[in-house]
Amino acid sequence: MATLHTRTVSAAEAGLRLDVFLGNQPEVGGRAFGKHLIELGRVTVAGARAKPGLYLEAEQVVTFEVDVAAVRDPLAPDLPLPSVRVLYDDAWLCAIDKPPGLAAHPSEDKSVVAHTVASWARATYGELPSAPDVVRPGIVHRLDRDTSGVMVIAKTEPAMEFLRLQFKERVAQKEYRCVVFGEPRFQSDWIQRAIAADPRHPDRMTVVDEGGRESSTFYEVVERFAGFAHVRCRPKTGRTHQIRVHMTSIGHSLVGDRIYRSRARQHDQLPAGAPHPGRQCLHALRLELPHPATGERLQFEAPLPADLQALLAWLRAHCKPRS
Repeated sequence: MATLHTRTVSAAEAGLRLDVFLGNQPEVGGRAFGKHLIELGRVTVAGARAKPGLYLEAEQVVTFEVDVAAVRDPLAPDLPLPSVRVLYDDAWLCAIDKPPGLAAHPSEDKSVVAHTVASWARATYGELPSAPDVVRPGIVHRLDRDTSGVMVIAKTEPAMEFLRLQFKERVAQKEYRCVVFGEPRFQSDWIQRAIAADPRHPDRMTVVDEGGRESSTFYEVVERFAGFAHVRCRPKTGRTHQIRVHMTSIGHSLVGDRIYRSRARQHDQLPAGAPHPGRQCLHALRLELPHPATGERLQFEAPLPADLQALLAWLRAHCKPRS
């Protein structure tokens, strides 16, 4: 059964694209699903069908039809809560060790029904602040779904505003660990290449020579193996997929990364018998930033998870570096 909803575009909403406007409606809950409804012919503007890119005007009437089965709270899926280890907790914030496989916030694809860090946080702490124009309770920054490690969650509006500023102003200091194919030429170096959306693959990022956003990552080799390396990364900026894109750009794709593979490494695989984590080998080991109330410098650390420890132990035993 489907339900019909009608909304009138306000003055504040004038100028929004139709798919963005729909994504902001609680019955839709995301731009991707809004675009899907438009393509199905379930949306009209002033009584006529329209394209997703239509820019709306004040007082226009938008009507859309949504299946009742699709109307659900993306922050409250009917599933058991995931197991999340809390590293630090007070009235202002908490820090967690995010397990791999747990997304930071709900997907725009409403067919995806799964808990996220946002839903875990709301279920654990109750109502939490969210960044402007999005429903992502407590989420200050994000890690990719298959990246594990330290994430910080804001519990109050002042904490949300303060912590977001620490990332924006690059005050927050981050350390990641990854396992890559190949052995970097240098023991340490800066990768300073701008990052932009890949025009051939809109869901991916890529390094660019012109345009894009300034991006900077310092890397240092922790251990070398025959054909592999354990690498410490300290990103100065926080672009989407930054470490994965930057390491790939210098020819050292992350082991297990199914999206970003350098041309030279696209056919590389782990040796037979090696324990494969089944995800990109990337872990947010450490995060340091000031407390929003006291200004005290806080440092959170999430030890390497068991899957990465097992892989590194195997590489130490079977892939000793060439002399």
